[in-house]
Amino acid sequence: MGWTMTLKDDFGFIAWTRKAGSSLSLFVLLSLFSISLQSDIVFPKDHHFSWKAGQWGQCVGDECGSGGLQTRTIWCVHTEGWTTHHSHCQHVDKPESQRHCFKVCDWHQNLFVWDVSEWGGCVLVPFFSNEHKLRTAECITAQHGIQRRQVHCVRTSNRTTVTLRICEFFSQKPPVEQACLIPCPQDCVVSDFTPWSSCSRTCGAGLQHRTRHVLATPMYGGAICPNLTETRTCSSLLECPAGVGEHQYSLKVGAWSECRLPHQKDALLSGRTTVDFLTGSNGSNAVTLHTQAAHQHRHHHNRHVHRFPVSWDLEVGYQTRQVRCTRSDGKNAMLSLCTKDDSPLTFKACVMPKDCQTSDWSPWSPCSKTCRSTDLSPGYRLRSRIMTQITVGGGQRCPALEEKEACNIIGDLLPNCPRYVWRTTDWDDCRVLPLLSQQDRRLANISILCGTGIQSRKTYCVQVPDPSAPHHRKEVSRPVNAILCTGEEPPSAVQPCSILCPHNCLLSQWSPWGGCLHDNCKEPQGKKGSRQRRRELLWESSAPPETCPHLVEFIPCEDPACYLWQVKQEGRCIPTKNSCGPGKAALNATCVGAEDVNVPIAHCAHVRPPTEAACEVACPADCVVASWSSWSPCSHSCATRTAEGRQSRTRTVLAVPGKGGKECPAAPALEEWRVCNEHPCAVFYWDASAWGPCIEDAPTDPNGTSSWNGTSACAMGVQIRTVSCMKMNVGAVTNKRCSDSAHPETVRPCLLPCKKDCIVTPFSEWTACPSTCVPENATAASQSRYRTIIQRSANGGQECPDTLYEERECESLPVCPVYRWRTHKWHSCSPVPDSVRRGLSGPGEEACGNGLETRGLSCVGESDESANMTECLRWAGPLPPQIRECRVACKDDCALTAWSKFSECAGCGGSRRRHRALAGRSKKKEHCLNKELYPLEETETCPCVEFLSQPYGNWSACILHGPSAPGLLQGWTSHREVKECGRGLRYKAVACVNQRGHLVKPTHCTDSGYVEEVCHVPCPLDCKLSDWSAWSACSASCGSGLKTRSKWLREKSFNGGRPCPKLDLKNQVYEAAPCYSECGQYEWRIEPWSICTISAVDDMPACGEGVQSRKIRCVKQGTSGENSTLEDSLCDQDEMPPRAQVCFVACPQDCVMAPWGPWSNCPPQCHNGTARNRSRRVLRLPSSSGSAACPERVQSEACVLNSTCFSYQHGVSDWSTCRLSESAACGQGSRSRLVDCVRNDGKIVDLRKCEQLGLLNKWKLSESCVVDCPVNCILSEWSSWAECSHTCGNQGQSVRSRRILHEAHEEGRPCPLQLTQTKPCPIRPCYTWLLSDWSPCTVEGAECGEGLRRRSLSCVVHTGSWPESPPQPVDKELCGDKLRQQIQQEMEQPCFVPCPGDCHLTVWSSWSSCQLTCVEGRSFETTGRQARSRAVIIQVMENQGSCPHQVFETQPCKGGKCHSYEWRTGGWSNNERLVWCQRSDGVNVTGGCFPQKRPTPVRHCHPLCSKPFSHCTPSGVCGCEKGYTEVMTTHGFLDYCTRTPGVDNNKKADVKTNSGRLKPGPSQARDLFSEWTLRPVGPDGRVKLWVYAVTAVGFILILFVIAFSFLVCKPFQSTKTSPPTQKPLTLAYDGDNDM
Repeated sequence: MGWTMTLKDDFGFIAWTRKAGSSLSLFVLLSLFSISLQSDIVFPKDHHFSWKAGQWGQCVGDECGSGGLQTRTIWCVHTEGWTTHHSHCQHVDKPESQRHCFKVCDWHQNLFVWDVSEWGGCVLVPFFSNEHKLRTAECITAQHGIQRRQVHCVRTSNRTTVTLRICEFFSQKPPVEQACLIPCPQDCVVSDFTPWSSCSRTCGAGLQHRTRHVLATPMYGGAICPNLTETRTCSSLLECPAGVGEHQYSLKVGAWSECRLPHQKDALLSGRTTVDFLTGSNGSNAVTLHTQAAHQHRHHHNRHVHRFPVSWDLEVGYQTRQVRCTRSDGKNAMLSLCTKDDSPLTFKACVMPKDCQTSDWSPWSPCSKTCRSTDLSPGYRLRSRIMTQITVGGGQRCPALEEKEACNIIGDLLPNCPRYVWRTTDWDDCRVLPLLSQQDRRLANISILCGTGIQSRKTYCVQVPDPSAPHHRKEVSRPVNAILCTGEEPPSAVQPCSILCPHNCLLSQWSPWGGCLHDNCKEPQGKKGSRQRRRELLWESSAPPETCPHLVEFIPCEDPACYLWQVKQEGRCIPTKNSCGPGKAALNATCVGAEDVNVPIAHCAHVRPPTEAACEVACPADCVVASWSSWSPCSHSCATRTAEGRQSRTRTVLAVPGKGGKECPAAPALEEWRVCNEHPCAVFYWDASAWGPCIEDAPTDPNGTSSWNGTSACAMGVQIRTVSCMKMNVGAVTNKRCSDSAHPETVRPCLLPCKKDCIVTPFSEWTACPSTCVPENATAASQSRYRTIIQRSANGGQECPDTLYEERECESLPVCPVYRWRTHKWHSCSPVPDSVRRGLSGPGEEACGNGLETRGLSCVGESDESANMTECLRWAGPLPPQIRECRVACKDDCALTAWSKFSECAGCGGSRRRHRALAGRSKKKEHCLNKELYPLEETETCPCVEFLSQPYGNWSACILHGPSAPGLLQGWTSHREVKECGRGLRYKAVACVNQRGHLVKPTHCTDSGYVEEVCHVPCPLDCKLSDWSAWSACSASCGSGLKTRSKWLREKSFNGGRPCPKLDLKNQVYEAAPCYSECGQYEWRIEPWSICTISAVDDMPACGEGVQSRKIRCVKQGTSGENSTLEDSLCDQDEMPPRAQVCFVACPQDCVMAPWGPWSNCPPQCHNGTARNRSRRVLRLPSSSGSAACPERVQSEACVLNSTCFSYQHGVSDWSTCRLSESAACGQGSRSRLVDCVRNDGKIVDLRKCEQLGLLNKWKLSESCVVDCPVNCILSEWSSWAECSHTCGNQGQSVRSRRILHEAHEEGRPCPLQLTQTKPCPIRPCYTWLLSDWSPCTVEGAECGEGLRRRSLSCVVHTGSWPESPPQPVDKELCGDKLRQQIQQEMEQPCFVPCPGDCHLTVWSSWSSCQLTCVEGRSFETTGRQARSRAVIIQVMENQGSCPHQVFETQPCKGGKCHSYEWRTGGWSNNERLVWCQRSDGVNVTGGCFPQKRPTPVRHCHPLCSKPFSHCTPSGVCGCEKGYTEVMTTHGFLDYCTRTPGVDNNKKADVKTNSGRLKPGPSQARDLFSEWTLRPVGPDGRVKLWVYAVTAVGFILILFVIAFSFLVCKPFQSTKTSPPTQKPLTLAYDGDNDM
């Protein structure tokens, strides 16, 4: 369903047509708009009552359309205005109170809309811009104004205007007026007057003038500009000599007429020159050329030509002008008074003007803004047109050939602009080599480097169409130019990484060999077993532990037993019969395991040992032998074919036998030997290879999941390794030789690596092909595209494609068409027709003199076919000239021969000549012999092809040329090192000049435009250290310590090399490692005691005290044999055992005691009162009671700290330095320390001592640490060289740059300062058209009148650095088409040269400074204004009536300032001073300051200051001059001036003006002595003390004289008379009280 609305005019009809199938319903609404909405409708009934109707209400109805209803109120009113009953009015004339109407629906609102224009300028209220408002009060900041705008109701379909009532129904009419503020009125501001000009006449009376110019024009109702000119009369002391005329005469010409064609049918006035006798007192006349206006076929510049011309032809016409003789008083005079010999030129040939013609506009280009972005600026679109006819002969110049307009201003309906973001490829492989210094790189094995390294990736820019859509990290988008992502910081391209190092295992010491055990003690088989020893893995790195050495070693043995009976005797031997002799001792048998741990009896398989054992108690006469000693250490650790291990034990005789007693055994029976360590010297161990790769296993784990960023799950696999039995120092043997119980595993589960397919981006867009045509022989253009590898394939994934970069030739571009200008034959010379010259009708004599000749011009194609002229304007180059001056020889002209050919050139710098000669009668004519007018020889410089090369400017930086890197487009960061030093080239630009010193193309001198020079960039040298020194001795001679090694400084860094690490004061860096010095490394080896030697007397039994000795030697721990004896000093002398001792052999009757047992242990705390004891038992009782009793059996002693009682604790060494794998440069490492068992006296004992005491080691012996990596500064590659900053000249430079990808860290090589490099561009000549300044106004052939100002267009060459290198003129062909350039410029301007006596305008003043309109010091607008003006110059007072008005104009400007104006005053002089207005920038002006605030320039006092020494003060009251003090009346007026005491003032009073109470000043005589008399008043004005003293003495003296006189005169007084009453003397001035 649709609706169509049609509106006819303002009242007509409005119809909405509803389309429903094929039926149409037309609703005609006549009542809505045809009836005027008046508030009062009066229908008379009689003279007193009438009907009155209200306004119609809103149209109401159930449905929209014509079924609506409107109502209004009707009432009857009296003429006096009161309402009465309806019956008083006639019901016949009663208006309708209801009517049908059209109810408008909501959707009708979309058909009409308010069209509102922009607000107009703010004008004063209630006056508008065309009315004048008087300024009645001072404006403070601004004044009220009003703005108006146009409001129309228009159709939305075609924007046509309809009545306002339609839109008012939907919405309220927008306001058409609004209040605004206007800045205060700004008066016209003018500058100060210039100095007076010189007098216009050198004799007699003349005129002088001075001018000023407008600085700011009046605005916002300000005062208009005053007169810019002041004129005054002047006179010279010299009188004009007789005969000098009162007036001057000047030849004055008018402007040239329009160019017109001569027609033979012209009437009498066609081109006739007649004499116009003007009525005047002087009877002067003027020559006026009356012409008949001919219809000129002129084309307007906006006329569009649809048919392009194929040729241009020109016509030659003529121009005329008025010439008259004018007098200095402005009146015309006879022409003969101004012309002498030559008549003025009143005609000349011209080319008939042709206006520029253009084609129709092309369609608008697409809008540059196609999407909505954060930038609110609108887009733009262009359209153009081409020139079809160039301007000729002063025709209308070409209009703009290109138009630009805004589009998509709002942009809300546009789609969002695509967003550009950075994306990255996967990280590259981790590399350790960049972290190594130059020294380490030479020594390192690159293949096994590990630890911390760095890895890089590539960043690229992609387009994200929809920013709201989620993007997967691996989403691939088409790469675009990186410039589109310049608003964002690119992601990091370098990061640290780590390569796992081989295992760094820290192992414990080997344990002692264990017993001979079965391989499986749970199921013992066979008679062969093995003895084992173990070591533990104390610390391992994060790398897999397959590189650690074996931890278990085996020695084959026979008769293995996992569990053994351990039998111990309990109690003493109990004789069976007597108190001595044979007996039995109880035995305790326990089953122990391999670690001497009690186990259940069931584990011991063989027969349990007996519970009793036979023994013997010595009888009193028997020989007593001690128990067997412990077995000595085995002499060999294993058995070989030639040697076996042996060990022995001994026993000693404690008591000799008595009579009848049992004899002692023989000496050999006191020692026993046995074979030990019978096992062969063959050690076996399991050797496991490294784990193999993870491979698939048939029964894979379906639940095994591992994915990369959510990709498909990866399956479980297995790793396999080989395990073989190895014989120490031999190699692999059969696996049966090694114990199966410690067999390492050969298979373990693992996670199969996921397959990774190669991921590449789509290809980028093809690079753009040339959009224009190409020359015919040009090389074919190409375009390219690339794609980037994001992820490399791995683990059998899909391989990357081979093609990452594609290049192709552009599709066949159109070849530039070839067009050329075809010039026609020159037409004959066309001077001004003779009929025009003479003003005669009909054909006259043949014309001669100067004229013009033209030729046609057409455009042809490559095959000489005709073409449109527009094609040649575009493709054919400069326009050939179509006009040239010529001359048709007249009878009186000089005849000359043609020019000869130029002579031969002699070389560069020479010249050539050509000649001509006078012909015929001209040889005898005097004016023809003037060589300045008719030269007979011409000389020109010979062309030269020699060029001079001149290097210019400074050398560029040394530029290293590395290998080209096409890999930049391959998308994967290459590992090649960027060349930073070595041999390079530096460049200096070359200026190529010709013989005349003009700059030419550099290819004339060099191929490249440069001078190249080999240069070297010094390579950075890293800090060099020496090799590691040998390890020092362990810091601890016993126990755990540190050993160190060091490197010292050999060479410091240079040229930005890697700096040295932190060195100590000796310029060394050290490394510490834990070490251990065996405390029991040397031990005392003791042999059994010898037989106790007793000195027997006679036949006495050898018993009692004796002496026995033994051998003691110092041996290394763990060695055996006699050859291992060392010096005794190596062993601890404090622990040296005694070599001899007193022994005791009991006699037959004595008690025999067993040797003392070991001392019991003291408690660890060693408190006071604690003791230790030892015991022994009785081996033989004494023979009789008379014998001595047996000695004590138990012995005790106090526990003494650090003597018999010791405590033990664990102690640790210092930490080692952080140690890395040998193949690592930095990163994760470990540091370690060793633990000791330390006795409380500081002695280090065997670690097993602390273990036996059950002490727990709480010290941490190893921990991870990090060695900071010295990362060198990582830079990106150099960008490509940018385009030259200037296309020509010597200021051009090309720049390339690089950026820092990763800053230097720790001792890494710092970043270089040079991140940009510049290179000079080849110096190409800058050819440009130079437009000269306007020439002074020149009048052709006359002194004054209408003339022309011209400027020229010349082709110049320069080096681009004005004014250092001024431009030099060159051939115009080098700059292009001069004619086309000229028609785009205004080359001539009409001007006027005033004649003497003319009243005329001055030239335009220079533009004033840019000034803003400001309110309270702040700018009221963003664009300022500047003004210039022309003043009126009056040369003769009689011509004032013909003077033009002064003019001024303004133009907008930028960068204006706010100016304020302030009144300034000078100093007072005779109660007068100068007052002027000054602008804030110091310029004195007229206007701008408020007149109401102008200071007074003259001051007056009322009443006048007539007192002597008085004057009028600045405050307007009378005051005294310096040196006088004012004495005022009671009314505040000056009474008189008195001299200030102490002030030297020699001014005299004027006695003639003394009046009233004016006290006379000091006399002249007193003034003469004032220099030597005493001064009663000091400098401060106070009376001096001596004055008071003199006064007192004088007073006393007067009293004395009076008294003396009284005494003397009293006797002579005959009578007493009373004196008359006198008024007392008043010493002080008391106002007027005494008057």
